Amino acid sequence: LKTHQRGAREVLRSKSPELIYQEIWGHLCCHYAIRVLMADTAEHWGHDPDRISFVAALRIARHSVAKGDFPPSRNS
Repeated sequence: LKTHQRGAREVLRSKSPELIYQEIWGHLCCHYAIRVLMADTAEHWGHDPDRISFVAALRIARHSVAKGDFPPSRNS
């Protein structure tokens, strides 16, 4: 999470323990969602999911969110 998903220079923004747990939970949910998208994509194209780069999938997801194309459809 530190080097890829959250960014090397960012720190957790939350100030209370409850909000820190919530922020970490959000990062874990995002990580899981990207992994599910990776697995679905690999299955769709007949590839091994272990051969797909998490960093590349994260970049694609970030780009899709920035363009307003999220969630990605299977037709794109």
